[in-house]
Amino acid sequence: MSLLNQIFNRGLIGAKCKTCLTLAISRIKLLQNKRDMQLKLMRKEIAQFLQSGQEPIARIRVEHVIREQNIWAAYEILEMFCEFVLARVPIIESQRECPLELKEAVASIIFASPRCSDLPDLLTVRNLFTTKYGKDFISAASELRPDTSVNRTIIEKLSVYTPSGDMKLSVLKEIAQEYNISWDSSKTEAEFNKRPEDLLNGPKQISNVTTITKLPQSHKESPKAANHVPIKPPTNAANSNPTKVNQSSVEGKMVIPVSSESNDVLERARAAIAAADRASAAARAAAELVNVNFNSCTLQGANR
Repeated sequence: MSLLNQIFNRGLIGAKCKTCLTLAISRIKLLQNKRDMQLKLMRKEIAQFLQSGQEPIARIRVEHVIREQNIWAAYEILEMFCEFVLARVPIIESQRECPLELKEAVASIIFASPRCSDLPDLLTVRNLFTTKYGKDFISAASELRPDTSVNRTIIEKLSVYTPSGDMKLSVLKEIAQEYNISWDSSKTEAEFNKRPEDLLNGPKQISNVTTITKLPQSHKESPKAANHVPIKPPTNAANSNPTKVNQSSVEGKMVIPVSSESNDVLERARAAIAAADRASAAARAAAELVNVNFNSCTLQGANR
């Protein structure tokens, strides 16, 4: 690129940068006034919820208030940086590298531009800085590399995260104090101090093991030990049903009585096995029918 083109592009970048920064400053002021009104309305609604005893709704709405307050604080710092860079545009044009006194402001604008969708002028300024300083400088500020000087408050305010319980509680107390509401925060403090249950670990208490789990242990015993164990006489309930007594004393072996739940499980298992057998038989019959039809078709084709 010739020297004339460098001078022309340098002047063009400076003029565009001034225009975009001026538009961004005016847009930030308009958005700040609008956000102030929205914050007042949101805080008033939360105060009404606290006064009417609707604390769960207030605990949810306070997160939106915190988010809007963070954006408001970030925009205030961005407005100051834009004014600072606008006053130093001639210095930016005269030097090839970014000046040290402007590095924090320029890096902060580059970092915040894709995170502020309602400030499109900052994206244009970011593109101008890309043309001026190169893609490495832009990527270093966007990725927060150690050699960048992005403002830490902007990083914190523009980061998306769930506010802590202490932060939400302090904002709720501040709103209650602002609107002179006698609010008991004990329930909200207890709610914020609760820890979410770890659903992946399952229940902490295990119910009593049923007799089904004891059946495999009886089968692990050797047949000799089973023959030497004496059979206890049946109870009165067992005497009323002789069939169960006969079943329990078959071949002189002890059989552990099975509960009604285990009987239901066994019956369901038998029904499932029978259904599977019927399904397999139907599948075999269908396969045989297909083979017969195929053979008949091949014979008719051969006769023709």
